[in-house]
Amino acid sequence: MADQIPLYPVRSAAAAAAANRKRAAYYNATGPRPGAARHSRYQLEDESAHLDEMPLMMSEEGFENDESDYHTLPRARVMQRRRGLEWFVCGGWRLLCASCCDWLINICQRKKELKARTVWLGCPEKCEEKHPRNSIKNQKYNVFTFIPGVLYEQFKFFLNLYFLVVSCSQFVPALKIGYLYTYWAPLGFVLAVIIMREAVDEFRRFQRDKEVNAQLYSKLTVRGQVQVKSSDIQVGDLIIVEKNQRIPSDMVFLRTSEKAGSCFIRTDQLDGETDWKLKVAVSCTQRLPALGDLFSINAYVYAQKPQLDIHSFEGTFTREDSDPPIHESLSIENTLWASTVVASGTVIGVVIYTGKETRSVMNTSNPKNKVGLLDLELNQLTKALFLALVALSVVMVTLQGFVGPWYRNLFRFLLLFSYIIPISLRVNLDMGKAAYGWMIMKDENIPGTVVRTSTIPEELGRLVYLLTDKTGTLTRNEMIFKRLHLGTVSYGTDTMDEIQSHLSSSYSQIHSQAAGNNASSPPPRKGPSSAPKVRKSVSSRIHEAVKAIALCHNVTPVYESWAGVTGETEVAEADRDFSDENRTYQASSPDEVALVQWTESVGLTLVSRDLASMQLKTPGGQILTFHILQMFPFTSESKRMGVIVRDESTAEITFYMKGADVATSSIVQYNDWLEEECGNMAREGLRTLVVAKRSLTEEQYQDFESRYSQAKLSLHDRTLKVAAVVESLEREMELLCLTGVEDQLQADVRPTLEMLRNAGIKIWMLTGDKLETATCIAKSSHLVSRSQDIHVFRQVTSRGEAHLELNALRRRQDCALVISGDSLEVCLKYYEHELVELACQCPAVVCCRCSPTQKARIVTLLQQHTGRRTCAIGDGGNDVSMIQAADCGIGIEGKEGMQASLAADFSITQFRHLGRLLVVHGRNSYKRSAALGQLVMHRGLVISTMQAVFSSVFYFASVPLYQGFLMVGYATVYTMFPVFSLVLDQDVKPEMAMLYPELYKDLTKGRSLSFKTFLIWVLISVYQGGILMYGALLLFESEFVHVVAISFTALVLTELLMVALTVRTWHWLMVLAEFLSLGCYVASLIFLNEYFDVAFITTVTFLWKVSAITVVSCLPLYVLKYLKRKLSPPSYCKLAS
Repeated sequence: MADQIPLYPVRSAAAAAAANRKRAAYYNATGPRPGAARHSRYQLEDESAHLDEMPLMMSEEGFENDESDYHTLPRARVMQRRRGLEWFVCGGWRLLCASCCDWLINICQRKKELKARTVWLGCPEKCEEKHPRNSIKNQKYNVFTFIPGVLYEQFKFFLNLYFLVVSCSQFVPALKIGYLYTYWAPLGFVLAVIIMREAVDEFRRFQRDKEVNAQLYSKLTVRGQVQVKSSDIQVGDLIIVEKNQRIPSDMVFLRTSEKAGSCFIRTDQLDGETDWKLKVAVSCTQRLPALGDLFSINAYVYAQKPQLDIHSFEGTFTREDSDPPIHESLSIENTLWASTVVASGTVIGVVIYTGKETRSVMNTSNPKNKVGLLDLELNQLTKALFLALVALSVVMVTLQGFVGPWYRNLFRFLLLFSYIIPISLRVNLDMGKAAYGWMIMKDENIPGTVVRTSTIPEELGRLVYLLTDKTGTLTRNEMIFKRLHLGTVSYGTDTMDEIQSHLSSSYSQIHSQAAGNNASSPPPRKGPSSAPKVRKSVSSRIHEAVKAIALCHNVTPVYESWAGVTGETEVAEADRDFSDENRTYQASSPDEVALVQWTESVGLTLVSRDLASMQLKTPGGQILTFHILQMFPFTSESKRMGVIVRDESTAEITFYMKGADVATSSIVQYNDWLEEECGNMAREGLRTLVVAKRSLTEEQYQDFESRYSQAKLSLHDRTLKVAAVVESLEREMELLCLTGVEDQLQADVRPTLEMLRNAGIKIWMLTGDKLETATCIAKSSHLVSRSQDIHVFRQVTSRGEAHLELNALRRRQDCALVISGDSLEVCLKYYEHELVELACQCPAVVCCRCSPTQKARIVTLLQQHTGRRTCAIGDGGNDVSMIQAADCGIGIEGKEGMQASLAADFSITQFRHLGRLLVVHGRNSYKRSAALGQLVMHRGLVISTMQAVFSSVFYFASVPLYQGFLMVGYATVYTMFPVFSLVLDQDVKPEMAMLYPELYKDLTKGRSLSFKTFLIWVLISVYQGGILMYGALLLFESEFVHVVAISFTALVLTELLMVALTVRTWHWLMVLAEFLSLGCYVASLIFLNEYFDVAFITTVTFLWKVSAITVVSCLPLYVLKYLKRKLSPPSYCKLAS
């Protein structure tokens, strides 16, 4: 009943009844009903109208308005049609134009529809359709688009476009104000640096692509093997890939040099998982006597259309020239995806997808050019400055009285005051960004950090959302077996020796019994009678549980030779001695390896495995052989895996199964401890697996096998049919044990997450892992604090379910949200805005079972709905899309390869370095750039104010106050070093920033650079410009050249003092820059004869006049700063004191 209560006040009963009457009236008005079909449809819609009574709107107005109700959309369309001409005139024409443009663009950029295909072995010419080239292209530009593309990227910013127009205007004689070099030199320098940087990056991308596309592969033809470039491979080609070679395109696995008919591949660059995957060759082609026989058969592969999902594939292999034709079903285990690497043996495959249609390319998003928030804010401020510039010029022309060619004078004034928007702004900021990048890479506290995108270091100081991967980012991806629970007894790490003794006694007993039977003697008496009965039953249960764990997995032992003996790592079958030193385990999941390593530690060792059998070594050294009859791999839907084996010695057939407790609790026989113990282990942060078995008779197995084979060959709903057949086996299984495995966290993950939370950053964990595992790690890493509730979003498949579940979430206060990728997809389809708004209110969010593209989509949704800055951090190839979509992408160099760290803007070696990167370097970069940008603007505003005063005093003449080198020198050697030295400034010491991460919260509000601070700087500039110019005009006596000398010297001194006023922590380089600039100015006075009267500037009169003006312009500001510090100090000052 409680679930039916709406959270917010809904429409009154009368209003609801009125709405229903309106709806009924509309449906009745649509004309006579042609039959029951229409009636039932409307009836269904009205039945689902209860969704209206539990509103999901974010405001009350939303559901007071009938138009918002999705049931009444047809009526809205009727109303729109009635409006007709009125609608067209009031804006409908815009809609029509937009839709026409969209239609034209779609026609021009029409994407080819992806279709299923039939691929004949070794016959590319038989392909019915043209398929894309198998070339990799990561370049942004080509030879023709490089210069236009780079220039467009630069001039789409208002600031740069403005400078270009101003510089071009100097070619018009009537508008020429100074020397050409005063405008073109700075602009040319900026563009040259940018073009060079882009050219180097583009060339590197081109070299990498060329290297990959030029890799040679062996192609099998009728005439034998030929070498072919990766980019020349076509659909239908038979390609041979050697060990440790990259697979060039998506293929179906036909043959291998391995006797077992299977091979291992490394997929870390595709799905981010470091464990090797076992792939199985098509049995029909693997059985052929020789390689050349692939051309003697008439066979084809039917493959589904190219799609994003890297974990599934459906297809069939058909051989037509046999009688009857052979049909084999193909699944994910028969495929070799591009960008994976062959880890064992040599493989031959038939190419089914190339180039843009391969899984790896389809899962990669195009990298976007990232622009920092600070750059966007400065771009807005420059637009405001431009409006001020235009207004000032119009005022000047108006006061002039629009005499003569006033439009020419207007343009000349625009050029005279163009220093209001300083061109040196971009140069200073870009150089500052490079300096911040260098400081980050040189920081000894975060060794190995690399800045790959030097344009956005300030973003590190503005982040509100951190989206992190789990495996390899928060955890080490190293599993340790911690607990075995048998229902009545539990074993931990300190009692594993008991399991070992039970197991060895159990196997020695079985061995002695077997030896006795072989000697045709009666079975020996079981142990001494003093041993209690319970002890024996525990022994047998432990024996069964450990045997089940040792058999139910997809682990393969790999034996490697001693390094340096041979070039090959694999050893011939005969040479293998199954010695423990040479053995390593490979599996698709580290949990599996941890379990098998544990069984080895207690005495039952997996020594060999192929597609058909497994061999275990007992504590006594005997080898037990088990034939594998069927394997059921783990899937995200079933949440369990199984294996059917036949014991060679006893011919017993047993079905073993292990999986998550949610999937297996309903399958195993009734018990009263499983649910409770699973909860206990989960609270300890352990990943739990339930292990069960069922014994089968020969008849039961044969019946199952025939139904299973039939289901695997079906082309429609194959997955559902196969699952149904397997589920028929999963009845009343005997529960053997519950295991607990711990995934080790990365060093200092907990304090780092705590620090980031205190800094006001909301953390979301996006993982491809299971819901239970993700929840476990969220708790153990303290992503979710112990006092917080966790709301697990139920699995939803329809709009109605999503509606109810979102309402349930709304009722929960201050709880962490855990949601699966499938449910997320449904909610985003119907209630995107509502879901994001509710999720943003949660202190932490965990999204499990996320695909790479889903991760990127979540990042984009957060950016769109909140307008806040996002950061994504990950370490695998599956995190690349998310990293590239975020405002700031951070990659960790980890076990999962280098793909994430190469695609990221910043690369770190450990998760704990993230704290310092954000709260120290992010803070400094943002604060410094804000101060630097505003001081550079102040520098331009002061000189423009002086120009305005000068022009207004001299009858509004459009004549420059300072000419030629004075203007260039003012923007460069006289003031550049002190202004740029602000990149060394810091308001808080690094230790203080780390100790009080709460200081970071202020940065996200953007108070260091806002319209308020900008207006303060404008007022300072107007005040100082007015004082400097009027002071010089008041104090000069005879010649005008003295005005220039007095005002310009006072201006330079004022700028140096303003830098000193802005500095918060002095550095010796700052002091050096101040004195160096002053020295440069004094030294240059000797050479500036054409601008200054050398005799006058050496007099005491000159010195006192300059000093007086400078003191009047700067002293009030110093007094104000002192008073503000005393009366209203910022938060960081309170800490520092």
